[in-house]
Amino acid sequence: MRFDVVTLFPEMIRTLFEHGVVGRAADSGRVRLETWNPRDYATDRHGTVDDRPYGGGPGMVMKVEPARTAIRAAREAAQPAPVVYLTPQGRPLTSGVAAELAGRERLILLCGRYEGVDERLIELEVDEELSVGDYVLSGGELPAMVVMDAVSRLVPGVLGHEESAARDSFAGGLLDWPHYTRPEVVDGRPVPEILTSGDHGAVEQWRRRQALEKTWIKRPDLLEHQDLNEKEQAMIAAWSRDQND
Repeated sequence: MRFDVVTLFPEMIRTLFEHGVVGRAADSGRVRLETWNPRDYATDRHGTVDDRPYGGGPGMVMKVEPARTAIRAAREAAQPAPVVYLTPQGRPLTSGVAAELAGRERLILLCGRYEGVDERLIELEVDEELSVGDYVLSGGELPAMVVMDAVSRLVPGVLGHEESAARDSFAGGLLDWPHYTRPEVVDGRPVPEILTSGDHGAVEQWRRRQALEKTWIKRPDLLEHQDLNEKEQAMIAAWSRDQND
């Protein structure tokens, strides 16, 4: 998987590829990063990449030409790839979207700054828009890093255990179950006995129940899209009755 990031702050982006899971994936060659700075494509001696907005108002807007030239340079550097603009107006990044993106060989990510980019740049060069949440950040670098981290984890061979990504929160549409490790007792709180029983079937049932209960408590909206069996539906109905009593 190759990521090409159009950004005014390439040094921010590079830090992701120097640490942790993504860093190891980069070292192994499973993911690759290239950055493209619009300032390198500015045509004046000041490297101007932004200007005041038409119609007035605060802030500055990224100009079309430097960013467009950077995007086109990125397009021409390797095999064709979609240009994804990070913006709160885009479709939400979900586990399913991350999996979809991980199936591609290459992504070009466009990071806005200031008040955003000239709308004509989106119309002319952007293939899709993606959001990491309903809030505003100072720029698109952090969202781009979130996207690359989420996608990189799903690239075959990146995680140490083949089932790790499949067992993460949201991978099956539910929140994750609780996890425990040594020591067996912390401040009088023991690990649930079932996890030390050696009964793998019972452990899987416990984990499924815990994931369902945690999702029901914290994100009940996710249950609307779950194909629950009769026993699971009965459990949720019982939890609801207990809550209302």
